[in-house]
Amino acid sequence: MFNEKNIIPVKVVEARKQKIHDDEAWNILSSADEIVVGRGKKFQILKPSEENKEKILKVCLGRTGNLRAPSLKIGNRMIVGFNEDMYAQFVE
Repeated sequence: MFNEKNIIPVKVVEARKQKIHDDEAWNILSSADEIVVGRGKKFQILKPSEENKEKILKVCLGRTGNLRAPSLKIGNRMIVGFNEDMYAQFVE
């Protein structure tokens, strides 16, 4: 998909080798203006703030407490997880 759209990642992190947990994940997520989270056949758009920090971490961290993969930062938007409709709409 990324090759088709000529998207070249600036930084790639192997999620199995480099874990991104609670505070580090929140630092990454809260730096975005919006977070788009895909799970299964649905996705949701969240605005990061201290008031919804726990909700955001709950949907963005996997069972192991690690930031879900794939996670992309595109401009001021974070894309977390995978959903085809979400990618079609938000990954240019």
